[in-house]
Order: sequence, then C-alpha cells, then structure tokens
Amino acid sequence: MDLFLKILLIVVIVLGVIAVLLFFLGKKAEKKQAESKAAMDAAQQTMTLFIIDKKKMKLKDAGLPKVVLESTPKYANLYKMPIVKVKVGSRVMSLIAEPRVYETLLPKQEVKATVSGLYITSAKRIRGPVYEGKRKKSFREKLEDMKAKAEKK
Repeated sequence: MDLFLKILLIVVIVLGVIAVLLFFLGKKAEKKQAESKAAMDAAQQTMTLFIIDKKKMKLKDAGLPKVVLESTPKYANLYKMPIVKVKVGSRVMSLIAEPRVYETLLPKQEVKATVSGLYITSAKRIRGPVYEGKRKKSFREKLEDMKAKAEKK
C-alpha cells in the first residue's frame, strides 16, 4: 500500500503543476487577446459592402494578400475560415468575417459593416430584416420530438 500512496502523491503533484502552468498561460493569453481587441477597436471603420459570395475556405485559397498569409500562424493555415467576397465601391476584395457575423450574411445583399483591416466585426442589412439563420436543435429538443412522434404512432 505504501507504493500506491507514493504513486498517487506523484500523480497529484504533477497534476497540480500542470494546473498552475495552465492558469498562468491562460492569464497571458487573456491579456494578449484584450490587447488585440483594443487594437482592432481602434482601427475599425464603417463601410457599405455588397456581398458577392461567402465560403468557408483555407486562407491560401481565399485570395488574401501575401502579407496576410505570411503573418498568420502556421496552425491557422490548417483550418477553414469564413471568407466573404465583397464589393466596396468599385473594388472587389476578400474579407474574413467573425463566425457569428458570417452566419447572418447572405450573398447578393448590401450591408453596412464595421471592418477592422481585413476583418468584418459586425454587419447590419441596409434593406430588409437581418437573416438569423437556422438554429440547431439541442439534444433535449431532438429527444422531445422523437418522443412526440413515437406517441403519435
């Protein structure tokens, strides 16, 4: 039993060290995120955009400037990002949208958007209501629907 307690003590100490390390790394990441959010808020502009197309694609396929591709972290190149192809005035360009904003945008519509660099942070439709998108049903709602169908039979 003495050996079991020693192993248990070592495991608890290792888990404690990992928890402390994650705590400090989380604090550091939180500060970094707050600084970048403040920088984005300072650089944001309001523009009128005509949305041509929207897709989720990798950054290298999105047609973004070479400087943007070089400055992004390597792990970001592995994921698909919400890319929106827009017309601003007479220029056609690709912008990256926030995921919650991306869901509300529809192709072939005109929006008044807040843009920070190449990043769309918010958007409002100029004509007509804002598209909310289809809300996914929760697991509980799916179970209730299945139960209701079973009772009807």
